[in-house]
Amino acid sequence: MMQFVGLGEHFIFAALGFASIIALAVTLERGIVFRRNSSKSSYRFIRGFSEILRTHDLEKTEEYIKNSSAGIYSEFAGFALEYYIKGHNGLGELLQWKVIEKKVFLEKRLSILNTLGNNAPFIGLLGTVLGVIKAFYNLGLMGDTGTELVMKSISTALLATAAGLFVAIPVVMANNYFIKNVKIIMHNLEIISMEFMASMAHKRTLE
Repeated sequence: MMQFVGLGEHFIFAALGFASIIALAVTLERGIVFRRNSSKSSYRFIRGFSEILRTHDLEKTEEYIKNSSAGIYSEFAGFALEYYIKGHNGLGELLQWKVIEKKVFLEKRLSILNTLGNNAPFIGLLGTVLGVIKAFYNLGLMGDTGTELVMKSISTALLATAAGLFVAIPVVMANNYFIKNVKIIMHNLEIISMEFMASMAHKRTLE
């Protein structure tokens, strides 16, 4: 039985190490994605794009979108402009679908960070429990003469909890940062959508 407890301790540390590698890889990958769609570029793009679209100069609007490097925003605006020029009656629904598509893309793999952040402390706690079980078992075998060894075993067991928190805290912080940025990007895409819908409504009143 104690053999399995000892193996369980080693497995816990290995699992936490593997989890930290996965978390780092996901954080770097998502970090690159969100860096390409930073809020600074979005504010400049939306401000300039809105001013041009309100003049109803579609050629100038198209040129502005093509020359911009605002990542997801210029891509979304280009998609919207294409169907706006075609006079698509379901433009609002198409834009809502596109917003959802972009949200799914941005939230990709964030569930991994969420899972690791929520469960890493419990994995570490399990390692501590296994270590304490092993320590008290040894105390029962050796009696008072093994007290010093048992204390060392317990302190080592507590490292598992510390390791779990060490993994979880930065993962939760990174996940919260990405979720916040998803919300900001979604709001900005909604602003672009409303600009197109307002322009189309104005165009129809003139017809």
